[in-house]
Amino acid sequence: MAFLLDSCTVKVLSRELFSSCKPFHCGDTDLDEFFAQDAVPNHEALLGKSYCFVLDADPATIVCAFTLSSDSVHVDHLPNARKKKINSRIAHPKQKRRYPAILIGRLAVNEEFADKGIGSEMLSAIKQFSTDPDNLADCRFLAVDAKNEEKPLHYYEKNDFRYLYSSEEQEAENLDLPLPLKTRFMFFDLIDLKKS
Repeated sequence: MAFLLDSCTVKVLSRELFSSCKPFHCGDTDLDEFFAQDAVPNHEALLGKSYCFVLDADPATIVCAFTLSSDSVHVDHLPNARKKKINSRIAHPKQKRRYPAILIGRLAVNEEFADKGIGSEMLSAIKQFSTDPDNLADCRFLAVDAKNEEKPLHYYEKNDFRYLYSSEEQEAENLDLPLPLKTRFMFFDLIDLKKS
């Protein structure tokens, strides 16, 4: 995480900040439009809070941006084997139907910083922020509805996220969704950071 934590500052993405910065382009039109037009209204509606890392040497440059909101990992609808696998790592899981999670809603890296490991650094930073002892509430998991495409799925896999369902077919069947799925639900168990 050297570059982001050593050379950037994380800030809440506000209208003022975004308008004072150079245009942010990540190579995905939908994500560019989200951060430019929808991130602040989403925050005002309490649907997700967006953050960005700005370059310390040039505070008008947004290096990357991400959106977080509250979620939960539901285990009550999982097949027994998957439910047991998740519950086996939880103390006193008997009465739990779901566990608290932080949902990564959107995540993007400025095209100028692409292919430099910034995306993985950003996920590492989100993991650290999520386990900060000064947080208002504890949360067990990071969760994401990752685009069901090879590149985003591989990105989350290499950053230690796991699929909630063992296959796309199992996920579609349990959630009553048509195949192929547009997204796959993945999670990272934050307790792993406390153990290391």
